[in-house]
Amino acid sequence: MSASAVHFSSGCAADTAETDVPEGARRLRLLSYNIQTGIATSKYRHYLTHSWKHVLPYPERLENLDRMARLLHGFDIVGLQEVDAGSLRSGYINQTEYLALQAHYPFWYHQTNRNLGRLAQHSLGLLSRLRPSEIREEKLPGRIPGRGALVARYGYGKDTLAVIVLHLALGRRARLQQLEHLSDVMRDYRHIVLMGDFNCGTASQEMNWLLARTPLREPVHGLHTFPSWRPARNIDHILVSPTLDVRNVCVLNHAISDHLPIMMDVVLPPEVSLPDAAPAVAERAVAVGA
Repeated sequence: MSASAVHFSSGCAADTAETDVPEGARRLRLLSYNIQTGIATSKYRHYLTHSWKHVLPYPERLENLDRMARLLHGFDIVGLQEVDAGSLRSGYINQTEYLALQAHYPFWYHQTNRNLGRLAQHSLGLLSRLRPSEIREEKLPGRIPGRGALVARYGYGKDTLAVIVLHLALGRRARLQQLEHLSDVMRDYRHIVLMGDFNCGTASQEMNWLLARTPLREPVHGLHTFPSWRPARNIDHILVSPTLDVRNVCVLNHAISDHLPIMMDVVLPPEVSLPDAAPAVAERAVAVGA
């Protein structure tokens, strides 16, 4: 489907009506969300006045996570950035696991990329209603270590679906190195979803490089997600291979973190065979060959 035929908005509802799905195909609802470890941010000055919340616990963090969980409940696969895997600031709660339990996801996985011991466990998270056949952790290059990507594979054989969750570096040179690394990873797959906090916009040098050297596409450009209280930058993206039929792209008006979540509805081609959704009991997804 062309970009002009895709519905998009900067503030649509999460319960968009079901679109027609061809016989034998399957529809998936995808969401990418930088949750800022459950910190509520609504003004630039909060980066200073609320900075202590990045290292110390506070009661409202769980309330914010509960509000996020109510939103996440309506999606099949969710990629999370800026998640804490269980340290002092999160009350030693693994936030990916907590959101999986609260939003009734049967499978979850986290990747800790920067381990500061009791102070912070900087992580990526994956929530899924389908059991991945494999999850692999990729450590991304860069002058400052601590960036990674989660690669979840659904199904077996040449027509598997690869869902990759990432959080790229702040510097352009490092982002280019990281995207070059991921372009090599993606060569193994035909059906791909790449989502997360890219820390760069659609018109950036890095994004142009990626779209020119891989089959990925961004169906709708310029959807602003940052800062959440006055969105002016499109740094959160969901990119897909041309084999996926995009039906809806949307930034959700859910301003808790300093990022807004971005969602996408896709219809998979019939040759992509996925398991049925599992019962709503959370567990840790098995990382085969990690």
